[in-house]
Amino acid sequence: MHDDIPLTTGRARRVLDERILPAVHATSVPLEVAWHELPGEPIPPAEGLALDWTPYEVGTPWGAAWGTTWFRLTGTVPAVYAGQRVEAVVDLGFDKNMPGFQCEGLVYRADGTPVKSINPRNQWVLVTERAEGGETVELFVEAASNPVLLDYHPFLPTQEGDVQTSSSKRLYTSRRMDLAVFASEVHELSLDLEVLLELQAQLPDGPRRMRILQALDDALDRLDLQRIAETAADARAALVDVLAAPAEASAHTVSAIGHAHIDSAWLWPVRETIRKVARTTSTMTELIDQTDDFLYGMSSAQQYAWIKEHRPEVYARVRDAVAAGRFLPLGGMWVESDTVMPTGESIVRQFSQGQRFFEREFGIRPKGVWLPDSFGYSPALPQLMRRAGFEWFFTQKISWNQVNKFPHHTFLWEGIDGSRVFSHFPSMDTYNSRLSGEEIAKASRQFRENRLASGSIAPVGWGDGGGGTTREMTGTAARLADLEGSAKVRWEHPDAFFDRAKSELVDPPVWVGELYLELHRATLTSQHRTKQGNRRCEQLLLEAELWATTAAARTDFAYPYDELDALWQQVLLQQFHDILPGTSIAWVHREAVAKYAETAAALTAITERALAALAGPGDVPVVVNPAPFLQAGAPALGATTAADVPAATPVSLTEREGGWVLANELVRVVVDARGLVTSAVDLATERDAIAPGRVANLLQLHQDFPNMWDAWDVDRYYRNRVEDLTDVTGLRAAVDDTGAARVVVERAFGDSTVTQEIVLAPGSRTLEFDQVTDWHETEKFLKVAFPLDVRAEHTVAETQFGAQKRVTHTNTSWEAAKFETSMHRYVLVEEPGFGVALVNDSIHGFDTTRDAVDGHVTTTVRLSLLRAPRFPDPETDQGVQTHRYGIVVGTDQLGATAAGVVMNAGARTVTGGHGFAPLVRVSGDVVLSSVKLADDRSGDLVVRVYEPAGRRGTGHVAVDGPFGDPTEVTLLEEPLAAIDPSGFAVDAYEVRTVRFVRA
Repeated sequence: MHDDIPLTTGRARRVLDERILPAVHATSVPLEVAWHELPGEPIPPAEGLALDWTPYEVGTPWGAAWGTTWFRLTGTVPAVYAGQRVEAVVDLGFDKNMPGFQCEGLVYRADGTPVKSINPRNQWVLVTERAEGGETVELFVEAASNPVLLDYHPFLPTQEGDVQTSSSKRLYTSRRMDLAVFASEVHELSLDLEVLLELQAQLPDGPRRMRILQALDDALDRLDLQRIAETAADARAALVDVLAAPAEASAHTVSAIGHAHIDSAWLWPVRETIRKVARTTSTMTELIDQTDDFLYGMSSAQQYAWIKEHRPEVYARVRDAVAAGRFLPLGGMWVESDTVMPTGESIVRQFSQGQRFFEREFGIRPKGVWLPDSFGYSPALPQLMRRAGFEWFFTQKISWNQVNKFPHHTFLWEGIDGSRVFSHFPSMDTYNSRLSGEEIAKASRQFRENRLASGSIAPVGWGDGGGGTTREMTGTAARLADLEGSAKVRWEHPDAFFDRAKSELVDPPVWVGELYLELHRATLTSQHRTKQGNRRCEQLLLEAELWATTAAARTDFAYPYDELDALWQQVLLQQFHDILPGTSIAWVHREAVAKYAETAAALTAITERALAALAGPGDVPVVVNPAPFLQAGAPALGATTAADVPAATPVSLTEREGGWVLANELVRVVVDARGLVTSAVDLATERDAIAPGRVANLLQLHQDFPNMWDAWDVDRYYRNRVEDLTDVTGLRAAVDDTGAARVVVERAFGDSTVTQEIVLAPGSRTLEFDQVTDWHETEKFLKVAFPLDVRAEHTVAETQFGAQKRVTHTNTSWEAAKFETSMHRYVLVEEPGFGVALVNDSIHGFDTTRDAVDGHVTTTVRLSLLRAPRFPDPETDQGVQTHRYGIVVGTDQLGATAAGVVMNAGARTVTGGHGFAPLVRVSGDVVLSSVKLADDRSGDLVVRVYEPAGRRGTGHVAVDGPFGDPTEVTLLEEPLAAIDPSGFAVDAYEVRTVRFVRA
């Protein structure tokens, strides 16, 4: 027989789009509409309902960027609608292709009860399941006119990303605000046709596909296009058999979970995210009420806390749905944070703050870490997950790799200490599934563990900007539950999926080391002030906890639990994976920088109060050391009077050929007339850290215009064009009052200037660079190069509670793809007997190359300083920026750790009556991470240490205070086993947390 497949599918697609879908709400009457445009920020719903109203005509433009408009919709259900389901249909001017990225609204009843959201893919609101006719309708819509910033031509610079620079032009024009009959049989027919059309497109030519195509033709033959509602049931009858055919016994199983992935900030500010969460959760609880088996999952304790504070009426519905087991808290973190740049303590607090919230509010502890969209994953995470009690890990972002396809979907991920966590990536490669035929087929076809495992996870719903799952998606899931030719779909808690996957994969494959994302590498550098604020506040949090704990143990100082919790939560929020990486709009980063300043001031005030209690009254200068290493003459974690600090031998400073030689008892450094470092000699070995014939502290400027994702990406070809910044406009040197030698270098390039102070302090191996850049470049990338006379096989870069090694060669595509990599406070290159480290106070990105001259191989490490992308913030990094970094000459991993810590945790001088001894002393092969009082407010002392050098050893912790009965505890401070703090074994990079009971 003749068989014209395109004729059938083209017919079905046109009839579906042009006749059937419009017929779902074809019978309608317009509502009466009034409006009130707010002049500024949003107002509480109670105030919105009480506004004064002006008549509004549908089709009138509304909503300037970031504005809020309240609409009041009133009407009466016509008598002819009796017995039918009636819905309000509201189209604010939506583009259905941009759910979450444009205008949206939350609908309220007159009594202030939230109903659900309206958005481009969810424009209906239930009025009555079965109309009687004559019912009065009154609904209110809080409509947000968020501008579209990621448009069909994305990455165009725009000033719309900040309310301070956005235009006042009205952006949207409403199309429809009606009362309509919901034609349920037409709706069901639309889903039947959509599912079958998408399924047949994925099938090979054969009996199953052909019978579906014939059924489609038969159904359409029965459908009267002028009487859709009346003939829809007859058309559906022609599809019954093909929809009833069961799936193959071996069919892949898709474990669906409703999802919205609401970015806590991105192309919208935090204040709008709060409303997005309320809108989405209202819709999801409504969908839960309308279905029997649908499950919705939401991560991020912060987002639950927002609706609890700002929309308690919505939160009440969420709590009920959680209690019913239909709304699932996931992830156990405060936010879905970046996991590459935050410190180990920050990751611990993401877990502890998140789990404390979920347990307090719902009596639930999520079992897994849910991070679908972060930009790469630190190899320290497996240990931290396990020590926090998590059983599994979920993401999908690695499917975005540019070059190398990740070899597993379900596997064990092994971290730097050897800890392993059971992990899964969805094989359909998305966290915003709509259960399309293409996605379902892809999930089955791509799944790497098909030999042994039966299925994969699908997060289902419109996301990024929220929206979540629709009734079309739940209808699709019902049809795909057991359908021939398709994977099976069922709504399932991720915990149940992981339990089954573990039973099927008793010997899963293992991936060792970081999950490096071969994309978004520039997120290590974009928005430097944001990253600098985070690093500074992370350290100030630890200092405030340390001194508050010490003061609470030694004096009547009251430990500020609530204040510290709130400050931690603020910093944890800003570690969200589109804030800390620098990929949000200008508004977000403007607020973030301001919040960091407020947080730093509050933490400084806590520290000052605690130190005043510890040092007592007086006007004696007291040197206070928050670092776990001796510095500035003060003991680790303690203080001494300035008079007891031994005088330092000044650094010698000698002029040479227009430049300078700086020398102390450990190192000798030559700075030439261009302000470049030509030599840095370790006097003990006479090894020069600088490669022969090369210069260090060389600022280099690159063109930086990636193919897409401006703030996110740097593409490999950026290296092809480079400008060495060697011209100087000023050079001078002196020895200061502390005995340190300082060389000041001034440069100008493009529209920017740089001033550096090159500092060598007495007794220090670290040559420090304090840099101020007045940055006014566009689409440029600034780096500083250190060509090192070290033949290093790998770099050692600090990560959370340890370090990760990366080879310096590019033998394979996996290694070549890592042309921009991450660090925390140091990166070290070494060969047997000699090493050189670069340390910093706010830098995260670097690159490494192997260079050879006449067979002599050296290693060049370049720190990434500043970028100037124009999307989504066209003013990224413009203005005055500060950096502090240094080269540590002749060191190893322990020395690099100490130098990095000291650069970030410098001593401070206060006035008081006396110094004081440390509350906690740590020795052996461990380094102190934090000292705090227990989260349960028992007054117990919690001390966390880790092994920093990647080798086994022994740790010692001594406490000089009213504490006893030590117990090792989890990262959530719950007991594991007794421990002898005077001597305990530690493995490489192992984290140990000890809790001492308050005596």
